[in-house]
Amino acid sequence: MPAELDTAISRATLLDVSEGHRTETLRIHRPNRIVAFGRQDVLSNEYPAAVAASRKAGFAPIERLAGGRAAVFHEQTIAFAWTIPSEDPKTSITFRFEEISTMIAGALRSLGVDAGVGEVPGEYCPGAYSVHARGAVKLMGVGQRLTKRAAHVGGVIVVDNGHLVTQAIDPVYEALGLAWNPATSGSVVSESRTASWDTTVAALLDQFSKSYELETSVIDDDLLQRAHALAPDHTPA
Repeated sequence: MPAELDTAISRATLLDVSEGHRTETLRIHRPNRIVAFGRQDVLSNEYPAAVAASRKAGFAPIERLAGGRAAVFHEQTIAFAWTIPSEDPKTSITFRFEEISTMIAGALRSLGVDAGVGEVPGEYCPGAYSVHARGAVKLMGVGQRLTKRAAHVGGVIVVDNGHLVTQAIDPVYEALGLAWNPATSGSVVSESRTASWDTTVAALLDQFSKSYELETSVIDDDLLQRAHALAPDHTPA
């Protein structure tokens, strides 16, 4: 799937939910190699150089839907997008951050990871609701995007091949003039050798099922058509 279409599907879902055409939706999938740039990155003078650095590293650049600075996705990460209807989404921003980070930390602990919530000093795309291992390495980052009547909670869990994060972030952050500590980049498998992409997804779904009734669905033609129309908005010029 083209990188920009991946993001556009999340945006199309958010718009559908906000307009009342779609119910609460959780999308979990395996992405391709992507560097997702935040609004601050896009507005910086260094953005063109960072986009070039991303492509040179073998990662497709896109303009992300939810906040933060540049973040990395690849085949051994889990991308998630949780779209929630709300009459006033601004009033529950903190609650949604706390809920998703708590659930993901719980899922990782069920796999034997010493997981907690909070920013690791020196981490890439820093955030108060990152999920870490041992307080030392970042495993998950999350952001939000709001519309009038819905919220998108989206992010990435690094399951394996944590070196690929460094491969992309090093040149991109250098181009953006951002500092970070590569030692803070981790993976679930590095913390739990019995974990895998599939078992991590299963653990995450198990955590969600404790609070929500889950039903499996597929991306329908109407959503895909809307996403195709939105995709150019997420492609760097």
